[in-house]
Formats: sequence, structure tokens, C-alpha cells
Amino acid sequence: MRLIQRLLAPLAAMIAMSGAAAAFDTTARAAWVYDVATGTVLMEKNADESLPPASMSKLMTVYMLFQALKDGRVQMDTQLPVSTKARQMKGSTMFLDEQDRPTVAELIKGIIVLSGNDACVVVAEGLAGTEAAFARRMNEQAAKLGLTASHFANASGWPDPEHRMSAHDLGIVAAHLVNDFPELYKNFGIAEYAYDNRAPSNRFNRNPLLKLGIGADGLKTGHTQEAGYGLVGSAVQEGRRVIFVLNGLASEKARAEESERIVNWAFREFSMQTVVPKGEAVTQAPVWLGKPGKVALTTAEGVRVLIPAGSEGTIKAEAVYDGPLQAPLAAGQKIGELIVTIPGGPESRTPLLAATDVAEAGFMGRMQAAATRLGLRAWQTAQGS
Repeated sequence: MRLIQRLLAPLAAMIAMSGAAAAFDTTARAAWVYDVATGTVLMEKNADESLPPASMSKLMTVYMLFQALKDGRVQMDTQLPVSTKARQMKGSTMFLDEQDRPTVAELIKGIIVLSGNDACVVVAEGLAGTEAAFARRMNEQAAKLGLTASHFANASGWPDPEHRMSAHDLGIVAAHLVNDFPELYKNFGIAEYAYDNRAPSNRFNRNPLLKLGIGADGLKTGHTQEAGYGLVGSAVQEGRRVIFVLNGLASEKARAEESERIVNWAFREFSMQTVVPKGEAVTQAPVWLGKPGKVALTTAEGVRVLIPAGSEGTIKAEAVYDGPLQAPLAAGQKIGELIVTIPGGPESRTPLLAATDVAEAGFMGRMQAAATRLGLRAWQTAQGS
């Protein structure tokens, strides 16, 4: 039987306010904004439309290289050869030539900071033999990551009618880079890199947010005539990380202004609140034939939720589980879910766990429970007569 307990105590400190969070209206063709800690999509616009990603798709190339480092297939000091194809790449480059043997560490900065198309080809050929083979691996990895509106034709994002990504998919790759490779991710915050001082004017990271002091630490810009201007960005303020994607903006100036505006909106219009501290019991649930006859329900890490600025109404919390619970129970065993509903915001679902072991009752305990049940049935029969 599905049991629902409406809870008030865990949320007693939450104060309801009038009004509503201001929506974000962007001129970008596609946009996606995501709160990492809660897994909440704060805003989306044409987020699943498959579009030219330009250099933003280099994030997948970087992901593949980071995975190769993690697997031990290459090391930071591994040197990779430069082919004629790599040297002939146009657009943004590291100005590599066939005599160079750049290290993986140099290529990472060459892709992230300099947006080097040549560096992408060097990585692709170094890991897969050819860029075409690398693109096939990119598509295989995309399926594993759950990308649904992406197809890769090359490693650099060079214009190709078959090379497409959605804003949502770009955000998924960004989240994986943040979560799967926390140490390597720090490369995205590098503001300047002069490879062999070959192109001093091309040594600056194109990410316009890195110098603003708003917590931005990544990720990648993109621009082609077909795609327009775009940015996959991330920022951290007071321990809370937001990832966002903008694509299809009209100018570099619009990209810079819209990116700053969306970061300020994401942190200003939503605040993180702790509704259940880590280790605190959420409620008590009865346990049939248990010793003791009830168990505290708790969460693994506590519960934090995003509250839209000016949330209207009251926040509701319900403990939902199948009952009656039956002994024995083990500490940490999943019992049900804590569902927190926020007016004007997303619903939060967190697993509820048994806080302690509950053993089966002994003979006397079972006899007492049986007597109680018989007495209850007799009372119900009398009430119905």
C-alpha cells in the first residue's frame, strides 16, 4: 500500500514570499541553463534543436583526450606528430608544422585557450590514426553519454553539413568534463597561453567571462558564419555551479553581454536552501513485526533545493513509501522518496533510507502484533455493523 506522510517540520524555517522569479529572455537561437548540484534545468530555448556548434564541439575532442589520459593511453608528456593535414588547417590554430612534436599538455591548452583546429587534428590522429576514425569514436562516445541530437564529422568543429550538436548535448558534455575530470577541468580557466610565442596576438582565451570576477572558469566559445556566435560557459558562486549554453547570437559583443547576463540571472533569481540537513531524520515509519516497531527515515546527503526568487505559496514535502514496512530492515536500505514541491520551481525527489537496522520481533512481539491486528479487525467489523 502506498503511504504518504506530509511533512512540516523540516521546512519550518522556509519563508514564503510573494512574486515570482523573472524569466530569462534571450536573443540566442538556442539556450540551456543548468544547476549542477540539484540537476535542475533553469531555462531552455530550442535546446534540443540540432545546430552547427562551431568550435564549441571541441569540448567532445577534449573529453576524448581527457578519457585517454584517465585510461593511461597517453600521458601529459606524450608527444604527438603533426601531419600535413593538421598543418594545413585554417581558422584558429597553434601554428604547428610537421617538425613539431607537441605534448598532450600543450595540445590541451592549444585546443582550450587558442581554439587550435590543427591541435584537434593532431589529437584525433594521435588517438585514432585518422580524423575520420576519431569522428566515429566521437559518435560512439556521444551515444554512451546520452547525447540525442549530435553527430560529429570532424574533431575541430570545422563547418560540415553533417556536424551538428544541440545546446542540451553541449551542456551534457560540459557537465561530464566538470564532474568526470575535476583536475583536468582546471585547464578551462587558463586565460592566456603562448605556444612557442608563435602568434602573440592569438594567445588569449576567447571566453569573455574569465576576466569579470563572477566565478567563471570555462568552457568554450564558437563562431562560424553559419552558426553565429556561441558559448558553453560555467561559473561557481558560493559553492554552487551553473553551466549554460548559448548558440546563434549575432555578434561577439552580443555573446559577451548575453553570457554575463545569463550568469547573473542564474545566481540572482535562484538560491540554494537546505531543507533537510545531512544526518537528520525526516520522519518515523512504522515497521510491522519489527523490533523496534518503527524506524527513522533519513537521506544520504541531506536535501538542498533551488528556490526561485520570490517563490509564491508554501513549500511542500512528502515522504512516500510502500507500507507497512516489514522487518528485517538494514541501515541504508532504500525505503521510499522525499518529494519536495516548490511553487514556481522544479519538483525534487530524494531517496529515503532506513537510518538503523530493524530486527524481526521475537515470539512475544509477534503475538502482541497479532493480537493488535485481531482487535483492530474486530473494531472495524463492529463499526460496519
